[in-house]
Amino acid sequence: MPALPLQTDAFVLQKRPPTDSFQSLTLFSAEHGSLLALQRVSKKPSAAATTLDLFDEVAFSLESTNQGQTWFIKETRLIARHPGLGRSYETLRAASTLAALVARNPVGEESRSSVATLLRQALAALAAGHRPDVVWFKSLYRFARDEGYPLREAWFPTLPSADRGVVSVLVNQPLAAQTADAPVVTRLTRRLEEYLRGHTEILLD
Repeated sequence: MPALPLQTDAFVLQKRPPTDSFQSLTLFSAEHGSLLALQRVSKKPSAAATTLDLFDEVAFSLESTNQGQTWFIKETRLIARHPGLGRSYETLRAASTLAALVARNPVGEESRSSVATLLRQALAALAAGHRPDVVWFKSLYRFARDEGYPLREAWFPTLPSADRGVVSVLVNQPLAAQTADAPVVTRLTRRLEEYLRGHTEILLD
């Protein structure tokens, strides 16, 4: 049976330690969702070869011999990389937590495009120096909302009035306009995470 080809743009969400001659990656594509991909590790890397980093957005040429269960990386072209994600531990942790969230949860076909947009915008915002705590709260809220959970109708009314005002600003205002105190954002993030654990199928851990 001939190998199945695939051309797609995708984000590198996870990298595992190389085994034998291959590096194992978890990718996320707006068209195809999560993909398990293997990249051959060359003992003599060429100057032209692109070493993929976590959070890279890449145009991939892939090939599968097992009906898409595993993909082999044939060619890559880097679309976007965010060196600024290493600016601080909190920034890197927020990026890693978001990537793990997307990798851990099956994303329905109807939501994949919005999740890809979320990844692109959140990673760029973190790399640009915006507050990691606010980026994570907004990202988690958007992810759950886009997966179809009625946060506005079911979670939001359970909050005290003052918290509802802060959440409205966090969700609706741009990052540059955010002024909420860090302890308040942390507390509201925990409230949201507790709700998602108890009332949705989203896997946070």
